[in-house]
This record gives sequence, C-alpha cells and structure tokens, in this order.
Amino acid sequence: MVLRKIVHIDEDKCTGCGLCVPKCAEGALRIVGGKARLVSEVYCDGLGACLGECPVGAITIEEREAEAFDEEALKKHLGVKGLSHGHVEIDAARLCPSAQVMNLGRSPKTPRQPVETLESSLSHWPIQLMLVPPQAPFLRNADLVIAADCVPFAFTGFHNAFLEGKSLVIGCPKLDDAQFYKERLTQIFRINPIRSVTVVNMEVPCCFGLYQAVGQAIVASGKNIPLRQEIISVKGKRITSMTQATTQR
Repeated sequence: MVLRKIVHIDEDKCTGCGLCVPKCAEGALRIVGGKARLVSEVYCDGLGACLGECPVGAITIEEREAEAFDEEALKKHLGVKGLSHGHVEIDAARLCPSAQVMNLGRSPKTPRQPVETLESSLSHWPIQLMLVPPQAPFLRNADLVIAADCVPFAFTGFHNAFLEGKSLVIGCPKLDDAQFYKERLTQIFRINPIRSVTVVNMEVPCCFGLYQAVGQAIVASGKNIPLRQEIISVKGKRITSMTQATTQR
C-alpha cells in the first residue's frame, strides 16, 4: 500500500449513467449494481480523465493509502501486449455497456400490414433537441415526450404508446453535449407552460443520463412539472413505467 492519488466515487451522488466508463483509458471503471465502481485500485492511475464526464460531480480525486498503480497488470487487464500506458488502444464495446455488441436472435417476420398503411403520430418538426428552438409553438401547453435516439428503433410500438397527442424531442446523452441539453431544456421549461414530461430511455446505463438531465432542468426552471420515466429493453420490451412524480424547486 502506498500514499497516492486515486479516484473516489460518491455512491450517494452517482446515478449509474455510465458516461465516465469509456473515458477511463485504463478500464478501471465499471457499472456494478447501478453505480460506477473501481474494478481494482491497481488499474487507476489517479489522473482523473473521468472527472469531467460525470454530470452530477460524483467523481473526485483523493489522496489516500491504496494499492500501487501496476502497469503490467493493466496491460493484462486490457488484453494487450507491448503497449505502454497512455498508448493503449481501447475497445469501447468492452468498456461501455451501451456499446456492447449482441445478437438479439431474431428471425425475419412478415409485416402484419403493409408499411404504406401505417400512419405516423408525429405532429411536428424538428424533433432533435439540438435543433428544437425553445420558443417552438408545439411546445406550448404540451405533454412532452423526451426520448433517447435509440428508443423508436428498439420499440416497435413507440408511436402508438407514446406519441398520440404528444410533442416529441429526441436526443442521446452519450454522444451529445449533456450540459447543452440541460441548458436547452431549462429554457424550454421556463418559456413554455409544459403540462407533463415523459422521458423514454433505453435500459443501458448511459441512457439514464437523459432522465437525469431532464430532472435537473425542471428544477433549474423553477417550474412544478409532472415527470414520468419509461424504460425500454434492448430487446424492445417496455420493462419499466415509473410512477408519476412531481419535480419542483
């Protein structure tokens, strides 16, 4: 054991969003039990590349007694040879649960009805949060659905289940700027009389960052808006419907 700098994770703050995981070049972080955790102290170099990725400030660097950083153990952990620390090629699919490749085992099926006869329930454009102006007319008095980008592809009943009579915006908390999301959503909630918000996200850890951003934006707006969360599995099942809650300042 040596006295050195090492990552500390505040489990009370951690939401399990997973945004820190792919930013750790050493693969020292994993989502376990819904929280970010150190796989082993010997893999953490204490440089803190993951700090800026945490949207709730749950990760800090502390100085304490810990196992020494072990570069040889790190190479074995990452499954590479002959590469020095700082030049390790990272397979994002290994580090981030959201990028894990999987075969869902489906076989082709005959559509129940011709695609041409299916009607869209989408009532407006644009829908990407990066493009939606806060003063867009479809946001006034809206029951707003905020969906992760992958949801409509995974869940075939998305239009029928969520879009009837609703306004929609979509986004990806992993690939887009989470801070921009919070600021844009705060503007939307402040300017518009939103009646309710439903967040629909995938079950993968980083996708929960969308729900976190929405909740923070509602608080920042000073509004009292009913907030609901729906979670979709990677196999396209509606697995969780959280009881309606009210977020207020």
